This record gives sequence, structure tokens and C-alpha cells, in this order.
Amino acid sequence: MAVLSELEPKNVFAFFEEICGIPHGSGDTKRISDHLVAFAKERGLSYIQDEMNNVIIEKPGVNASEDAEPVILQGHIDMVCEKESGYDIDFSSEGLKLKLEDGIISAEGTTLGGDDGIAVAYMLALLDSKDITHPPLYCVFTVDEEIGMLGAAALDLSSVKSKLLINIDSEDEGVIMVSCAGGATATCSLPIDRKNDSEGICCRLMVKGLTGGHSGVEIHKQRANSNQVLGRILYRISREASLDLISVEGGLKDNAIPRESVSFLSVKDKKSFDQISVDIEEMKLILKHEYHKTDPGLELVFEKVDDPSSPNPMDKASEDRVIALLRGLPNGIYRMSEEIEGLVQTSLNMGILKTDEKAVNASFSVRSSVGSEKDELIERLEAVTEALGGSVSVAGDYPAWEYKKDSRLRELMVDTYKELYKESPVIEAVHAGVECGLFAGQIEGLDAVSIGPEMKDIHTPAESMDAESVKRTWEYILKCLEKLAK
Repeated sequence: MAVLSELEPKNVFAFFEEICGIPHGSGDTKRISDHLVAFAKERGLSYIQDEMNNVIIEKPGVNASEDAEPVILQGHIDMVCEKESGYDIDFSSEGLKLKLEDGIISAEGTTLGGDDGIAVAYMLALLDSKDITHPPLYCVFTVDEEIGMLGAAALDLSSVKSKLLINIDSEDEGVIMVSCAGGATATCSLPIDRKNDSEGICCRLMVKGLTGGHSGVEIHKQRANSNQVLGRILYRISREASLDLISVEGGLKDNAIPRESVSFLSVKDKKSFDQISVDIEEMKLILKHEYHKTDPGLELVFEKVDDPSSPNPMDKASEDRVIALLRGLPNGIYRMSEEIEGLVQTSLNMGILKTDEKAVNASFSVRSSVGSEKDELIERLEAVTEALGGSVSVAGDYPAWEYKKDSRLRELMVDTYKELYKESPVIEAVHAGVECGLFAGQIEGLDAVSIGPEMKDIHTPAESMDAESVKRTWEYILKCLEKLAK
């Protein structure tokens, strides 16, 4: 028996529950993509399915004026597949087990996939309807948003004849998103040479216990970056005592503020070890004072280790260049927005630091809602790295969705919200990537907003969605489309 069958709007929740029964994790979207194609065929609707499994379904307007401009509705069909420890499920072959408690929808032991299954359900309900007033629609279903917006990046929008986009991939009811950052991953690679032998005491220096967080939405909180802290400490101790640097490592993802970093090094004798230990204790006090609010758990550990598998230390020239690179590369907020109060406009995050036999690599997530500033930051990385004998490679470049001062769609959405709920919505920009940016990169003059119902704890097994919020957001979308049909 359907868990959500008694909820309104029935068609929306029926489609959502149907979607939850089809495996659709990121990278595993063929089945749900084919399901959308079958849906379109059954209803005689025009569709395009590309090699990535993106789907575009087109529907003529209903009760719309002849000059009503078509509207793009968009969401992604992949979900983050996470489960509680010990919960038995095969995401590749099993659907989700939905729960409804006190009007809150969740899934037993797993993520819900409300991000972004609810957008898919809204669009299918509109495409299925016969009497809902709306302008001509392009319903765009993208894939692999959760692993880098890969579907939207590959999508050909040449067949879509509209400059109005309502993206349904937000998680806060009453918030209208109007801008997002563009970004790229820039990897600074510095070649190193190593000595032919290794002498001295092998040691490990660890920076740990930091708060970390998302390098876009939490960069403004000024939390410590463990890779940057490690470089700062190495610069300090290298000026006070003799050491031989072996490696530097830290972070797991370029878009996450790293919480832990480690360096292996060799010191000449006990005197040098003791001197470095004193310096590190002093640095610990300094750092704990500087980050006592943002990173109260910050810890520095310096200890002797028995690690015969470590490679030989870097030679002196390489060591100096590596430490200079870590100390000199920019990190954190670069500029705040002058258009939207409190919005970080441009930033970068040294998310991953790795050492192999022949090079040290530092990967940055570079973000900006102004394309030229993103390019300028990458140029700064290039200038520092190339001056030290290294190089910079750039991958995953995606455009910004810049704030549009004069937006017909935003004004209509704001006015409609006020009419329905007697209060103003929150206008918000996000310092992170949203698929609207990739659409704006293809459609010149695009007028876009992003909205969605209330969801909590997305991407975790605690993910939940408010049923009443889903209903209100549906009514809001229908009212906006009714106005756009005139």
C-alpha cells in the first residue's frame, strides 16, 4: 500500500513515491531516465533523451495566451545514496522504504532523495495534467548533479526556446535564490627532487580537530584550513631549526574545508627535535587563540615515528619551494558582494594536498559569482606556482549565475508569494554551484530563480521533507505559471 496516498496534492505525491521505487543514485540514472521517456511516449509528448540520460519533455500551453513565453522547469533525477550503519539495502536494485510521521516524510535507514525527487514529481504532475493553466513548458531532467553537475554541463539546450527558468532544487520554503557562484578546480603542481639517502629522526606533524565544512556555503565563517595551517607551521619551524621535509598531505575533497593535515619530516638530532617541539607548542597557543571560536578543537601533534617505508626527504631547494608555495598561495574569502549584503562573491579553498615521489599537488576550489574575478584568482595561483617552478591545471570550469538587477521573473515570483502568504520571501544568493549557472552559460539573457519546499538534513539518512510545505510550494508554482500564461 502506498505510504503517501492520503497526502495532497495526490498526483505529486504519487509520482514522488513512484520515483522512490526506482533506483536512481548518481551515476545510475538509466532506468529512471527511460522511465521518463516512457512517461512522455504514453502521453504523446515531445521529448529528447541524450547519451548522458538527460531528458527534456516539452508540453504546449494550457489556457495560455498565444504570446505567452515558454517556461523552463528544471530539476535533477539523481540522488545521494547514503544509509545508516548496518542498514541492509542495495541501492542499485532496491527502492526506498518511505515513512510518514506527523506530516514529515523520510526513508527508513537511508537518504530520501527529496533532493531532487520532489522537482521530478512536480514536473511529472504538470506534464500529466489536462486542466492546469500554464504557458508552454520545457521540463528538463538532468543527471549526476550530486557529483559535479555533469548532466547539466553536457546538456545541449539549443532546442529550448525560452529565457525563463524556474529551477526546483532549493530546500528552504520562502526563499528565492537568484544567483550562484561559478567555479573551477585549479591544481597547483610543484616538481620536487629527493636526496639519495635519509638520515635523522623521522617525525610526524599533524594538524587535526578542525571544524571543516562546505567551501562554498561556509567559507564566510572563517574556519581554519588545515592545509594552510600546516604550511604556516612548516614555514615557522623551518626558520628556527634544521629539518628535512618528506611529505605533506591533507583534505579529501577540493570543495570541503580540510579538517586534518599531516607532514612527515626528518630532523637531524634530539636538539632539533626539542627545538621544533617548543616552536610547535608556541604555535598551538597562537592558533588556539586565533581560532578559539571557529575551531575550538584545534590540535597540533608532533611526534617521533618509526616509518621505514617513507621516501627519502626532499632536497633543500625543493623543500624551500614547497614551503614557500604553501605559505604563499592565497586561501579563503577574496571579495564580498556589493549587490547582496553578506554574500561572499569570490573565494578559494585549498581542499586537497598530496605528495608523491616527484611532486607536491595542491587542489583548490575556486568560486566567484563574477567570472572575471574567478579568472583573476586562477591567475594568482599560476603566478605564485610558476614563479616557484611549477604549473597549474584547471578542470571542471562552470559559469556563474550572475545577479540580474532587472528580473521580470523574480518580480513576479515575489509579488505572487506576497499575495499568497501576506509576507515577503527571502531573496538569496549562494556561494556554491547551482545548475542555473550552466543554463545561463548557454542561454544568453536567461532570467532564472530557484525555489523548493522545506527539507532538512539532505544527503544524510536523517533527510526529511515537510508534506505541507510540498503542498504550499505546489500551489505557489501553479499560481506563478498561471500568471506567466497570460
